[in-house]
Amino acid sequence: MAHKLKYLLAVILACAPAFAGTPGAIAGYVKSTSGIAQAGAAVEVFTSSASLGRVVFADAQGHYTAENLSPGVYFVKVSAAAFLPALRENVNVRAGTRVLVNMTLSTFTEALKLLPQKNTRRADDDDWHWTLRSGANRPILRVMDGAPLVVSTAEDREDHPMKAQVAFIAGSEADGFGSSSDMTTAFALEKSLFSSSTVSFNGNIGSSSSGDPAGVLRISYTHDFGDISRPKIAVTYRHFTAPGVAIRDGAYSAVEMAASDSMEVAGVLDLNYGANLQGVEFARRVTAFRPFGSADLHVAPNMVVEYRYATSVADNRAEKGFDTAPADLSESGPRMTLGGGIPEIEKAQHHEVSVSRRFGKNNIQVAYFVDRIHNLVLTGVGDPSGYSDNVLPDVYSGTFSYGGGTLSTTGARVVVQRKFSEDLTATVDYSTGGAVEMNNPANAWQNVSSSLAAERHHTLGAKFSGYIPISGTRWVTSYRWTSGNTLSPVDEFNSSPGQMDPYFSVFVRQPIPGTSFVPGKLEALVDVRNLLSQGYTPVMGQDGRFIYLTQSCKAVRGGLAFVF
Repeated sequence: MAHKLKYLLAVILACAPAFAGTPGAIAGYVKSTSGIAQAGAAVEVFTSSASLGRVVFADAQGHYTAENLSPGVYFVKVSAAAFLPALRENVNVRAGTRVLVNMTLSTFTEALKLLPQKNTRRADDDDWHWTLRSGANRPILRVMDGAPLVVSTAEDREDHPMKAQVAFIAGSEADGFGSSSDMTTAFALEKSLFSSSTVSFNGNIGSSSSGDPAGVLRISYTHDFGDISRPKIAVTYRHFTAPGVAIRDGAYSAVEMAASDSMEVAGVLDLNYGANLQGVEFARRVTAFRPFGSADLHVAPNMVVEYRYATSVADNRAEKGFDTAPADLSESGPRMTLGGGIPEIEKAQHHEVSVSRRFGKNNIQVAYFVDRIHNLVLTGVGDPSGYSDNVLPDVYSGTFSYGGGTLSTTGARVVVQRKFSEDLTATVDYSTGGAVEMNNPANAWQNVSSSLAAERHHTLGAKFSGYIPISGTRWVTSYRWTSGNTLSPVDEFNSSPGQMDPYFSVFVRQPIPGTSFVPGKLEALVDVRNLLSQGYTPVMGQDGRFIYLTQSCKAVRGGLAFVF
């Protein structure tokens, strides 16, 4: 037996050097950015700039093969007439293997679009006015041997992958009419086209109380021309079954067409502008045109002056750090109430001037704003469907919308953000401005409209967001205090990093270890808003029961998300 083991060991030792010396190969296709095969392109394979490489040429289909390569790390350089050379770094060839390396050649104009945005004005990725200049995961254009060429690593993917995410969410959204049901399926699908275009399709689908489909669908197209322009076009469709109360039975449907663009001027001015055209069908058709825009002037490497104009409150859950679902679109729909039984869309004008400054790991913003809101939407909890033709109940979340009239106010904001580490960031936000409140607690529903008044209030909030590397947990917790029980938010159009939901909120996104049976990545989601149920103002209804008006309804949601 021992003799056989010695013989086997001798055979293995004799074969190992032969296997280790087995040559490998590098092969692939050479194409232009438009996908045209580049026949005759010269492909050079070498181990260092000081060593002589092996040169092969692409055939009529753009295919090349470099055979008999010793195991090691190689560089692959491709050259062709009218194109910039392309270099692929860190190509690891193992013994007896064939490595596929596809190369894309760009003209000088096309290569300029691959350049990362200037980031001399930002030091941290979490700086709110500097994040648009990030150019991560893009090939780099640099000069080697006196000539420019496009450089990428072996880890860069030249195909244009499709990203997908599906989330199953349970719990009430409780944010007024337009929510779907207690159980929803949210999805997001994104596909890159060519080198600078992206098409995305996402939505949030549930069912109404009658079992009919209800939810939101959105499709968008984005093209990146670099600093010149980054246009985006999106179409959003919403459909919910209306309750058969206060208004004849029918469906609430809304279509929104949005067009936006952004560009950089002279390296110091960032422009963002666009408009939304909204159409709502609910007993009658109502339309609204909503332009918006902003201009960011980089007056110094660490200072930005911004002017912003808005006509509607956008869905900013992602900016707050609460990415509950891949397409949390239910919060971004037209805000609507009823006036005499006729639908009325909230219309607003928001002007804001702010100055943002970075001091090391600290970011500070000071802002002054002017707001004027018509058909202001107030939110309540309960079922007042038979009380008034100015009430729009939401049977899905047990809430309702009520017309709060017109709010005209000026205000100011101060935001301080501190990055303690890569895994922990703290933000403090103070704002003052006008908000709607009830001067005299209404003991009856019919007295509500006469008790509403706009008064100046103050709000102070703190938010902590972090990441736990060991478990992969991402979490956000915040608390926003408001002086008095206001029925509308103070500084409703806040888009700074200080934005947060009223009162106590918690969000957790926890990865779950995957298995071979579950494709992609699995995550658990928990989203709790106004956990302590604060800010509720009781009103006696006509049926002798209390209903409540509040700035923010309590909502508890949770679910699972799959990332593919």
